[in-house]
Amino acid sequence: MTHRKARAAQALAGGRGPAHWLPRLLVALLLLVLLSACAHRNPLARWERSPNFDARRPVVVVLHYTAGKTAEGSLHTLRTANSNGPVSAHYLLGKDGTLYQLVDERKRAWHAGDGRWGTLTDLNSASIGIEIDNDGYSPYPDVQIEKLIVLLDDVTRRQGIPRQQVIGHEDMAPGRKIDPGPLFPWKRLHEAGFGIWPDPAAGDPPPEFDGWLAMAAIGYPLDDRANALQSFRHHFRGMRSQGAELDAEDRRILYGLSRSLLQARAPSAPTTADTP
Repeated sequence: MTHRKARAAQALAGGRGPAHWLPRLLVALLLLVLLSACAHRNPLARWERSPNFDARRPVVVVLHYTAGKTAEGSLHTLRTANSNGPVSAHYLLGKDGTLYQLVDERKRAWHAGDGRWGTLTDLNSASIGIEIDNDGYSPYPDVQIEKLIVLLDDVTRRQGIPRQQVIGHEDMAPGRKIDPGPLFPWKRLHEAGFGIWPDPAAGDPPPEFDGWLAMAAIGYPLDDRANALQSFRHHFRGMRSQGAELDAEDRRILYGLSRSLLQARAPSAPTTADTP
């Protein structure tokens, strides 16, 4: 017997087997967990814990289409990668209404990429991503949209996301993305209480109305006006178009949207209970 084997046999005989070192290993692992829990504390500051906090939450929902042929194929892509690298989303919604969850809502799914919506620049960190099984050229089935509305109601209520803060991928990334495309039924979604839609009673805008300023106020990035206008027309007119000039219908829609947003943001009138 070699010296090494002899020492091993002696250690086992002396009670130095798993029953001896396992408790020490568990203690070491516990210490590592405790240290990792403290790792977020900034060494530049003195730690004075406050009990007044809760979890960070998303503030917007971004809708996509998969551009794939089947939900099964999209599931594979969302768990691996596409031609640009690893991708994911919090949810995938099949044509038949089957709903899959791929990422915990508390986690940052890789679905939005570069873009901006209003002052939000890191949409992956600020949003819930929903991929919808659609090739980009076909109508969205009723059963799919009905299930999407159920999901939006659930997610916005639980996460406290404003119901008007439901946008398309192309809204935040004009030119780079074109989904969910001109066939997506945004008006139907709005009738169910989600997203924004122009006030039909707004009428024609006054001559001094600035449509581009209104588009920026809604949230659209205007680095490339032609692409922003294409995304806007997909969303609110259901049309594919080229050009970089607002027409009369664009201005009318933008004026109606401005009126709708102003009404939504206006403070409510005080009730009797609110008055002194």
